[in-house]
Amino acid sequence: MEEDKELEEIKRRKLMELMRQQALVQQSEEEKIRKEEEEAARQALLRQILEPEARERLARLKLVRPEVAQAVENQLIILAQSGRLIRKISDDELKEILRRLTSQRREIRIVRR
Repeated sequence: MEEDKELEEIKRRKLMELMRQQALVQQSEEEKIRKEEEEAARQALLRQILEPEARERLARLKLVRPEVAQAVENQLIILAQSGRLIRKISDDELKEILRRLTSQRREIRIVRR
């Protein structure tokens, strides 16, 4: 009898652990789907506010400096959502935005003598 109770308790604990693991897997899948949907919405909005050449430049920048590309995307999306963008941004305009953004950073030079 005592062994049966212990066995039942072990089975119950194992079942609870499996249920917790299943819930975690489901949460992570839902989170992944939500992130993918958010990224798709971001890309759709960027397609509306950037000309194809500018989108390509931003995609290449994302490969090299993802944090800069993310910052530029965020700024452009905010401007578009607030209604401050009247027309699509060209590649030259994007270059200027990037030039201004990167010129704010300090350049460190090491001179060897």
